[in-house]
Amino acid sequence: MSVHTIKYSIYFIFIVQFFTGAALAGSDSEKIQTILASDKAPSGVVFEIAMADPDALRWAIPRIKQYAVSLRKKFPNLELAVVTHGREQFALQKGVSAKYRKVQKQVEQLSKSDDIPVHVCQTFAAWNDVEPEDFPEYITVSATGPQQVNDYLSLGYTLIKIRGQ
Repeated sequence: MSVHTIKYSIYFIFIVQFFTGAALAGSDSEKIQTILASDKAPSGVVFEIAMADPDALRWAIPRIKQYAVSLRKKFPNLELAVVTHGREQFALQKGVSAKYRKVQKQVEQLSKSDDIPVHVCQTFAAWNDVEPEDFPEYITVSATGPQQVNDYLSLGYTLIKIRGQ
């Protein structure tokens, strides 16, 4: 092995470890723990879900519910919101309620009982021939998911990206 090969191998290992560590440090659960460790509540928290997996809400919504309970236990008046703008948003359509009955009930509870607005992306829906009226009334159909996230960020909300099981 040449000196250059060893040198580049060490750099590669360093870069992989650095970015892997950075990704883990930024996980949604760690960000929630950071908020909970603070004495001051953020202006609000927006949970962003954007995945290619149409079944992602089956695990993401219960995770968000758990986070919401923990956050509001410490900060009872904390404003929360959910923006879903990947393939998973289609589990919230009226026409698939039999397949996704449980997740739809959970989202309805978040929206109605827990006062957590849940947004889907109209632009992505339209690209997939899904109309705003295809979603139940407890879902807010936003023009675009990314812009809805940015709107919350402009209000001072903290972003929690929900990624992976």
